[in-house]
Amino acid sequence: MTIRLPGSGGALRTYEPRTEPLAVTPGTPFTSRTVFSAAHVVADPFADVSPDSPAAVDWDATLAFRRHLWSHGLGVAEAMDTAQRGMGLDWAGAAELIRRSAAEAKAVGGRIACGVGTDQIASGPLAEVRAAYEEQLALVEESGAQAILMASRALAAAASGPEDYLEVYGHLLRQSAEPVVLHWLGPMFDPALEGYWGSSDLDAATDTFLEVIAAHPDKVDGIKVSLLDAQREIDIRRRLPKGVRCYTGDDFNYPELIAGDEQGFSHALLGIFDPLGPLAAQAVRVLDTGNVQGFRELLDPTVGLSRHLFQTPTRFYKTGVVFLAWLAGHQSHFTMVGGLQSARSLPHFATAYELADGLGLFPDPKLAEERMKTLLSTYGVNQ
Repeated sequence: MTIRLPGSGGALRTYEPRTEPLAVTPGTPFTSRTVFSAAHVVADPFADVSPDSPAAVDWDATLAFRRHLWSHGLGVAEAMDTAQRGMGLDWAGAAELIRRSAAEAKAVGGRIACGVGTDQIASGPLAEVRAAYEEQLALVEESGAQAILMASRALAAAASGPEDYLEVYGHLLRQSAEPVVLHWLGPMFDPALEGYWGSSDLDAATDTFLEVIAAHPDKVDGIKVSLLDAQREIDIRRRLPKGVRCYTGDDFNYPELIAGDEQGFSHALLGIFDPLGPLAAQAVRVLDTGNVQGFRELLDPTVGLSRHLFQTPTRFYKTGVVFLAWLAGHQSHFTMVGGLQSARSLPHFATAYELADGLGLFPDPKLAEERMKTLLSTYGVNQ
């Protein structure tokens, strides 16, 4: 069987899909690395909503996908940017997602950490930003999940310099019940976060970020760095206080960062591990045995797909993630909250399908092929 796919120039090319998926099986949690997959939400395709409406979520399918990730030993990073926080999912929807997912994690014994932000307000003075953070932190802690302090658009707008970040984060860390993960999300993921930590100079911003951690090392489990800059992450990692972990959020360079070097390694909290979940889990189990080469042989070939999904505008990577979940059979439709399924082009989808199929990511390659042909037909591509 073959399928005709469009290229970037508009011409059709013939592709022969694989017939067997990669052989992977669920397994136990890992021993050498802590690994979270940031997880997407599944929209309710029958809800009568517009892109400006509150998100309509298919809760059964959304929670089923989290059980899929847990079954492979992965932790779930919930209500993060992969779940379309600030891009279709508002705070009310995120709060419900946190409550439901945390309860599901408790029921099945899965690990979960949840995003704490300020998206219930658009802007405001520092006192309101801090109060918004406090409200979300309380909800996450009450749910029993670990907190991930996410970067805040409102804080970026209200802060006048590094001292404001030190004050707000210091206040939150002092009152947190358990150690949190600090998330530095770069402007390639969200342009509103330009100049975070009080400076557009990354060296100066890094110093402020590390100053926050150094002042409260007992309240920081780890940091998630999403700057798509491998060397900067390594440099930050080497400057962390003892016991504070680095969770890579680098969807371009994750194999080398997780593998590490003679001076250390990164754990992982990655959006790309949503579609790569089973394969990534298998690779980390190989790494658990000390086989770095085997780990790289499994994970290195996935980087091409990840770089494709996260190409600029990077913030629209969620569209590719949900597209692959549909092809893989994790949901019955390709609809997203906020109508974000329209954020990538048909050639982009075609390449994503080809790369994912080549990796053996689809449990049922025939189903993926049929669904890809269905999408193509809606664009006028007949087979």
